[in-house]
Amino acid sequence: MTKYQSVQFLFPILLIGFITACASEKESEFDGKVLIKGKIENAPEGNLVLSQFMDDRAEVIDTIPLQSSNNFEYELDLDGPNFYDLNLFGEETVRLALFAEDVEIFYNFKERGSLRVTGSKDTDQLMKVDSLTADYQERINELNQAYYDAMSDRDTETIKQIQQNAIELESSHAERVKTTIESMDGSFAALAAIGMINPKNDFQFLDNLILDLDAKYPDTRMIVSIKQQLDEMRSLSIGQPAPEIELPNPAGELVKLSDLQGKYVLIDFWAAWCRPCREENPNVVRLYDLYKDRGFEVFGVSLDRTKEAWVKAIADDQLTWTQVSDLKYFNSEAAATYQINAIPATYMLDPDGNIIAKDLRGPSLEAKLKELFD
Repeated sequence: MTKYQSVQFLFPILLIGFITACASEKESEFDGKVLIKGKIENAPEGNLVLSQFMDDRAEVIDTIPLQSSNNFEYELDLDGPNFYDLNLFGEETVRLALFAEDVEIFYNFKERGSLRVTGSKDTDQLMKVDSLTADYQERINELNQAYYDAMSDRDTETIKQIQQNAIELESSHAERVKTTIESMDGSFAALAAIGMINPKNDFQFLDNLILDLDAKYPDTRMIVSIKQQLDEMRSLSIGQPAPEIELPNPAGELVKLSDLQGKYVLIDFWAAWCRPCREENPNVVRLYDLYKDRGFEVFGVSLDRTKEAWVKAIADDQLTWTQVSDLKYFNSEAAATYQINAIPATYMLDPDGNIIAKDLRGPSLEAKLKELFD
């Protein structure tokens, strides 16, 4: 999907890991060298190709010839923990998480399923992540196919149900991933699992982990990058005060978000051109009418380009709550402050103006309002 629609089943990749507070004695004595060796039976013509992951892409390090005995051996120099791919003659790929332990690989091309990787506990943990990833991807593919089928049929009810299923899948799978990370005995291989956790919902979990991870693996390039990403998100994490928004309403009068303090406020980023936003508006209208007299308010922030389209959509959808916009599309000052790159997007604030939830819509918005008021 593009930034014009927010039905996104895959999340931005962040890397992080679950670790213990202290490195082991073996790790502190690590000399920076790891031996990769093994035996490949019934191999086709060619070489083994070893690649290292750098900045979310794999870069070839070297080719490794297979000896006449079908054995191979390669000494790898490491400056820290990292992920590698060993491509077996273009027909099979072995993913490796390497640091401080040698690894041994066995495979017979005439026996599918014969792959064995031993010696590296980090690689053992990486296999847990791979299993989770494969299961999640299969379920995502099913949802995506169902979504496109429903779009072709213009079946709005099914589309809404699929969107809700995606939200529920994200939540339940994140819990599985966190449980798996916590079972990984401090392995940095947990870094590979974080692409399946939404940092908007689990910022504190990620933040706590990265603090420990940085202590165990100081100056590791991957970890430094993650720290920077989390620092950028910190001001918008749950529990933080919502940044001020001050923009004109349709009458041209400047309106502040802080004027609504004392109530539960849903900041709703939307636009007239955004179909999912317009489809969600009747749900927000219904819930607003139900809870507005009990302390619920909506603060609509439009990412439209023209006042005409914005005002017409407000009237057509019967939106009676506060609306503001600088008519700058995704270049809106508020969109930049709140790191909005897809809509609809929402933030729920408590009466003190602190963020208590994000990306609520449909059934999740209704459930949150019931929790707050009923």
